[in-house]
Amino acid sequence: MPELSTPKQKISALIITYNEMGYIEKCIDSVSFADEIIVVDSYSTDGTYEYLLAHPKVKVIQNPFENFTAQKSFTLKQAKNDWVLFLDADEVVTQKLQNEITATINDPEACEAYWFYRKFMFQNTPLNFSGWQTDKNHRLFRKSKVRFTDKKLVHETLEVDGCSGILKEKLTHYCYKDYEDYKGKMLKYGQLKAKEDFYKEKHFNYVLMTVKPLWKFFNHYIIRFGFLDGKKGIKICYLNALGVLERFRELKRLEKKNELAYYLVMP
Repeated sequence: MPELSTPKQKISALIITYNEMGYIEKCIDSVSFADEIIVVDSYSTDGTYEYLLAHPKVKVIQNPFENFTAQKSFTLKQAKNDWVLFLDADEVVTQKLQNEITATINDPEACEAYWFYRKFMFQNTPLNFSGWQTDKNHRLFRKSKVRFTDKKLVHETLEVDGCSGILKEKLTHYCYKDYEDYKGKMLKYGQLKAKEDFYKEKHFNYVLMTVKPLWKFFNHYIIRFGFLDGKKGIKICYLNALGVLERFRELKRLEKKNELAYYLVMP
């Protein structure tokens, strides 16, 4: 009697976007092996939405951006398949990683989720240090076994009901297109982190506002060998530190706004 073969597992590729032209094309091409590609766009103004709308393999949905966790949770709900590959628009799956993903989801003993290490690209050249060399993220997982925690608004965290593994092949991350683009990202991340702090009732502190950005730069540039990345390392480490500074600036603005609102409602 012939053995029954295990049905091939299907996978949904999920991406969130806002003004990602120049990145999104490579990303979409690299996930063309997926059974479904869903992109949730937060009302791009640079042609991203129109590009996705015209793409024959993509289902695009527009949804207002509140924060990264809320947007990714909304996107996850749109997937038809249990196995999900969740990427940022500036990430690219190599052919070797595609093969590893396919083999992994069809392994009967697969974990419920997988971490990916990432290869960072500064424009089109590798960024080997500057604090990113040990960076890893959950990118492949079973929809039925995970949820994004609501405790974080940025650098969202996945809660997994089960075990997590690590894939061998790295995800390629085009983190730096140009100076203004990366600066904008770091400022946005800093503002969202400030909201996290504000909701947790953490208070603004002048000493921390001075020390934390300096430590961020020193840690990434010296301790984590950013200087070996040359001029690229200086730019990346400076902008990462700027994001930390913005976190404290925004926290101070939020506290002042809250105090003003309090006094306005006082009898």
